Amino acid sequence: MFYLTPRKEIPFSFRIAIPAISIVLTIVFGFLIFSILGYDPGKALYHFFLSPLSRVDKIADLFVKACPLMIIGTGLVLCFRANIWNIGAEGQLIMGAVFAGGLALSFPNNQSILLLPFMAILGFLGGALWALIPAILKIKLRTNEILVTLMLTYVASLFIDWLVRGPWRSPTSFGFPLTEYYPEAGLISKIYFPGIGNISQLHWGVAVAIFVCIFCWFTMEKTIFGFQFKLIGDSPNALKFSGFNESNTTLVLFVISGGLAGLAGMIEVSANIGQLQPNISFGYGFTAIIVAFLARLNPVAVIISGLLIALIEVGGDSAQIALAIPKVVTGVFKGILLFLLLAGETLTKYEINLSHNQKSDLND
Repeated sequence: MFYLTPRKEIPFSFRIAIPAISIVLTIVFGFLIFSILGYDPGKALYHFFLSPLSRVDKIADLFVKACPLMIIGTGLVLCFRANIWNIGAEGQLIMGAVFAGGLALSFPNNQSILLLPFMAILGFLGGALWALIPAILKIKLRTNEILVTLMLTYVASLFIDWLVRGPWRSPTSFGFPLTEYYPEAGLISKIYFPGIGNISQLHWGVAVAIFVCIFCWFTMEKTIFGFQFKLIGDSPNALKFSGFNESNTTLVLFVISGGLAGLAGMIEVSANIGQLQPNISFGYGFTAIIVAFLARLNPVAVIISGLLIALIEVGGDSAQIALAIPKVVTGVFKGILLFLLLAGETLTKYEINLSHNQKSDLND
């Protein structure tokens, strides 16, 4: 029989080695999976991990794919660091896109430079309001935020589906569930490099995502607000003795996390889609959970972990095209990676020991 005891001190080498080992083991398991399925594991791993890095435009696509993961993952890091389990970022992303899209569709001929900033504000507000529902229920009724945020995700999915099939459906969509296209002022432009031009689909939302990660890291590490966020996770009683209000801190964290998810939804639609449709997200809200844990709840590390998960996603598409590997294999990869990361997190914080009785027997 074994039991877990908290480590008195976590070596720095553990913090670096555990995520690296998790990634290596994921590759090993991937090698075995491809072999069992009858695919050439060498070619499969090449398309998953090396092909997306073979050209500049493909690397740019990684940043585009990682953009919403970075923004949402940063918000989740703040919540998870405080032991608040917001699992409904997918729904908050959708509501952010709906709020921002509603503004863009209300002014189809607007060419003002102010339209995009106001869409970003409304996107943040939409996600924040959707996250306030589980926050208030948690504070007032002590409900489980995991269940509430998860159920609200399905409500948001059905809501946008109703909008694009009903009141917001474009009369020129030939019956398809699509809205009108956003006006030009409501679209995020591509990044232009002098002498090179546009590199693939790289857009200014990527710069926003990187800024969000760095700004949240600074807030978390260098400000009194970040101190509150960490304190509520480490010791709620200490938070009370410090004079901070736990309920208010919980509300703020939900608002920030949901707002960032909503901002990610606004950016994703305005930069890559240009109109609302039933499926505006490819599971970014759920995938960002892996990103947050892979970053070991560090906002700056979210940039690296977001790119890594984007590599697996883009690599999965490449392998599917080149080798006809089922798309579900990408999901298996992410699931294995999350499992190994959670196991590594446990081994980092706790050490495995024999039970007291067995220790006594060994001494005798």
